[in-house]
Amino acid sequence: MRINRGSHSLFCLIQGDLSRFHSLLKHDQNLSPRSLSYWLLLFSPRLAPVFIYRLAHFCHCHRFKTLAKLLTCFNSFMFGIEIACACDIGPGLFIPHSQGIVIGAWCIGSNFTVFQGVTIGARKLDFDMSPSCRPIISNNVTIGAGAVVIGNLNLGDNTFVGANSVVLTNIPPNSLAVGAPARVVPQI
Repeated sequence: MRINRGSHSLFCLIQGDLSRFHSLLKHDQNLSPRSLSYWLLLFSPRLAPVFIYRLAHFCHCHRFKTLAKLLTCFNSFMFGIEIACACDIGPGLFIPHSQGIVIGAWCIGSNFTVFQGVTIGARKLDFDMSPSCRPIISNNVTIGAGAVVIGNLNLGDNTFVGANSVVLTNIPPNSLAVGAPARVVPQI
């Protein structure tokens, strides 16, 4: 697992998010960087919550904790997504639909995709964000709509968690996890 907590600058993280967003949408002929629709997407529920989280995390890391909490509350109110400002997420965060997402992992690697209705966090009340209670999510992980990932566990690189799955244990790299409780199944 190659997650380096806090190793990226705010600019590099936002640049990575924009780069991934652009690469995912590059096959849409109507969304060239010269079109107004492309620039309006920067304020969409796909990107704006990511930028707000990045700013909240930056404030949290630089001891502006009250401002970080306010930005987190704003994100929750405006976009229906709560990302703990203490959670460190690598570049390339992509949120296709933001409603109902709660992210309270210890740290998340690069190129993370999370769909609507996902809950990631501790199994018990943990207001201190203790790493002993929170999931660690590696690089290139996708979590499907409605999935729940809770507890002190690891999701390996290149893992896909199916929709409505409940992950309670470690998932090895290059796996597909489905079901409640989630189990690793062969990929087709």
